[in-house]
Amino acid sequence: MANHASAEKRNRQRVKRTVRNRSAKSALRTVLKQARAAAESGADNAAELVRVAQSELDRAAKKGVIPAKRADRVKGRIAAASKK
Repeated sequence: MANHASAEKRNRQRVKRTVRNRSAKSALRTVLKQARAAAESGADNAAELVRVAQSELDRAAKKGVIPAKRADRVKGRIAAASKK
């Protein structure tokens, strides 16, 4: 329990960030799931879904939702899967 004004403010900020990051991560996971499924099945729109997923990964990394190196690693893996 926060006892100081600064601690109360930090708690309010934490709650706001948690909600925002949770929403962004959820959307990112959905896009990645669609891209992976399309890449594995060899769907016609696989290249488009992979491009959208890479864009979402870059956006999430820029916002600090996920680390930049993780975004790069996942982008590489999705690209490799779509080429197979």
